[in-house]
Amino acid sequence: MTHDSRALRNAFGAFLTGVTVVTTRNAAGEPIGFTANSFASVSLDPPLLLVCLAKTSRNFDAMTRSIGFAVNILSEAQKDVSNTFARPVEDRFAAVSWSDGPYGSPVFADVSAWFDCSTYQVVEAGDHVILIGRVEAFEDTGLAGLGYARGGYFSPALSDKALLAGQDMPQTLGTVAERAGEVLLQEAPDGTLGLPSIELESGGDGVDALFGHLHDLCRLPVAPGLVYSIYEDTQARRQHVIYRATLGEGDIEGAKLYPVDALPLERVADRATRDVLKRYAQESSLGNFGVYVGNQEKGRVHAQAARG
Repeated sequence: MTHDSRALRNAFGAFLTGVTVVTTRNAAGEPIGFTANSFASVSLDPPLLLVCLAKTSRNFDAMTRSIGFAVNILSEAQKDVSNTFARPVEDRFAAVSWSDGPYGSPVFADVSAWFDCSTYQVVEAGDHVILIGRVEAFEDTGLAGLGYARGGYFSPALSDKALLAGQDMPQTLGTVAERAGEVLLQEAPDGTLGLPSIELESGGDGVDALFGHLHDLCRLPVAPGLVYSIYEDTQARRQHVIYRATLGEGDIEGAKLYPVDALPLERVADRATRDVLKRYAQESSLGNFGVYVGNQEKGRVHAQAARG
């Protein structure tokens, strides 16, 4: 049975992971490294971990022939480090504070944890290899990690903090639902447009209800996404939490899709919703998404991300 490789990659991307940078030194003694989220612990006795490496990687020869490598688990403030080591930057290591680990591979400062390993085994696995390392030294800093799912970074600590801050007030949960470059908007009786949303009382648990409402509205398969915007309406004393979502194929009922690069913002009455849609359109064109936290007038976008 054959699969569409892009669709399979997207399905794999549904699994929430951390973000690491794997490092070693090449035959000339120069530090090299690459961003990876295919990391897992394997064994405590002996202490083993693994990462996966594509055979097409320019680091393939150096990594598979090295006597050891390090895995740096990035902290929530290190998305720029992740992006740097995921791109063909000439001097990647200039972007991070690092030193040689006890076993000789580069380890980074300000990470959640690092593991300096000897190469235990290299296992063939289709178009990748599995690098199994024996942990020779490690450090756990206690810093919150950087998360990754469906092509975007997220910070669990940031989202939890923002959501808990609003648990004593009513909430409106909404969603920016996209399919093939178009966003779903719902028309009100007065002709204005808005995001599909539901209202909750204080302390309600409505994420499942939100995506159930979205499915009932458009009668399409719904793939829930990450938190996209968390803001407080300071006048109404209501918290708004907006999620991303992806819609499946089929005919839509009860709402309409609009091109993300030509959204009818003049028909969106709510200013905060207009701002959400403007940011979404801009970030879609750049291939970067973040999490806005603040109020209806000012705030900050955290953890911008490059889509995979």
